[in-house]
Amino acid sequence: MQIRSLLWLNSDQIKGLINDSNYIPQVFPCQDPLDRADFNAVEYINTLFPTEQSLANIDEVVNKIRLKIRRLDDDIRTVVRGETNVGQDGRQALEEAQKAIQQLFAKIKDIKDKAEKSEQMVKEITRDIKQLDHAKRHLTTSITTLNHLHMLAGGVDSLEAMTRRRQYGEVANLMQGVVNVLEHFQKYMGIPQIRQLSERVRASQTELGQQILADFEEAFPSQGTKVAWLDKIDRRYAWIKRQLVDYEEKYGRMFPVDWCMSERITVEFCHITRNELAKIMRTRAKEIEVKLLLFAIQRTTNFEGLLAKRFSGGTLTDGIVKKPEPPPPSTNPFLEDETGTESGSEKESELEKVRPKKPKAPDNPFHGIISKCFEPHLYVYIESQDRNLNELIDRFVADFKAQGPPKPNTEEGGAVLPSCADLFVYYKKCMVQCSQLSTGEPMIALTSIFQKYLREYAWKILSGNLPKNTSSSGGLTISSLLKEKEGSEAAKFTVEELCLICSILSTAEYCLATTQQEDRHSSLQPQPGVTEGCGAFLVPGLRTSLFGWRRTWSRRGRIQLL
Repeated sequence: MQIRSLLWLNSDQIKGLINDSNYIPQVFPCQDPLDRADFNAVEYINTLFPTEQSLANIDEVVNKIRLKIRRLDDDIRTVVRGETNVGQDGRQALEEAQKAIQQLFAKIKDIKDKAEKSEQMVKEITRDIKQLDHAKRHLTTSITTLNHLHMLAGGVDSLEAMTRRRQYGEVANLMQGVVNVLEHFQKYMGIPQIRQLSERVRASQTELGQQILADFEEAFPSQGTKVAWLDKIDRRYAWIKRQLVDYEEKYGRMFPVDWCMSERITVEFCHITRNELAKIMRTRAKEIEVKLLLFAIQRTTNFEGLLAKRFSGGTLTDGIVKKPEPPPPSTNPFLEDETGTESGSEKESELEKVRPKKPKAPDNPFHGIISKCFEPHLYVYIESQDRNLNELIDRFVADFKAQGPPKPNTEEGGAVLPSCADLFVYYKKCMVQCSQLSTGEPMIALTSIFQKYLREYAWKILSGNLPKNTSSSGGLTISSLLKEKEGSEAAKFTVEELCLICSILSTAEYCLATTQQEDRHSSLQPQPGVTEGCGAFLVPGLRTSLFGWRRTWSRRGRIQLL
């Protein structure tokens, strides 16, 4: 076949193939060394006659080569003679193929014509039958759709009624059937009535799911509700301690140390505990009492401190603890000129005893990781302090009425009232306690309570106990005492009344100086965004009531009375 393909090439193509040394071996594959491109006659002869003794057979070798040449010549002549009539045979075969194709086309056309005629005949025969078939199919579809629509409408009404009656057993099968029927109307959702039925089904599914969840919650209350309450909060922390010890003994060596698996378990426990405590406190908010809340906060902060000693906090997302920034300078003008103010009272030493030194900011990355959930409920603590301060002010009023004013011939004459120091000692204890709970919005609420009862103290204890003025029907007030015109005679007071007035004014001056000192030396570090609310938290409570009294009295009132 390869030799025949060469016969169809022109002379130039044949020459190119002959020059291509790689083509001939592909066309005529042969192992004969004479066919190799790198044929060497000397090597070939040496192969035939490797020794001198082999030259004795030279005639035999020559005869074999001549015989081989004659055979090749015969093969070439046979091939050449066989290919002389190839062109004529090819043309004849082509003509026969063309005739066969023409006959095939004619037969196909004839079959097509007959098929068209048959189709036309069938159409004429089945024309009426086809119309009836379309009518039957449309009628069947309409009947089926109407049946489905009737089933859907009735099923939706029954579904809503059973849902209201909480008949879950009947609803289970009915719901599946309604959903299956509704699938047949997906292509009809553009019709308002169908869309309305679909919305009613979805609403019933939603309502049914909510009812089932509510029934489960009611039927299966959490068994650990009592144990999970704040009075049992110690059990949570004791449990995680036991679990960590058990984990370290059984699985501690299975994980690399730098994975900090114990810390990761603890952090996850803290997150879950915070969420669960927040959830249960929202549910039972009316049961939270101030003692119970403070107990839970104390136990939680102790546990957070223990975590800070045990772990580094490197697994926390905010593991880098920022150093607290110093509070901004106060903008209260009443604090600028009070650096040299002296208390002038021995009662201040009692306040100094309870004033804590400024603690260094604790490097506790776990601070607030659980206790943050208590902050929304600190209003219970604030309300408790409001009630306690109200009772304290009432007790001060009752004690003052029972004990009477200071005696002029004793050391107490003209001194600061003891109730004043007691009030500030209580204030300081409350501030320290609240700062341990939160330095955010609850701190601002507590300062508002302090302002309220500072004003109450100023009016009920100080202004309310000034001596009566004999020259007027009304009682003496600080304003009337200080608004004397020049040249007018001073009001006549007894020694006891003068002593009482001096005590009240000394108390007022002590209150103002103490509030300014507390604002200036406050050790609280409010959170960002609430600093302005906490700054100068006590001064506004006495600014209008006491500051003018102290300044005017220092100028002329005390000289006249003494």
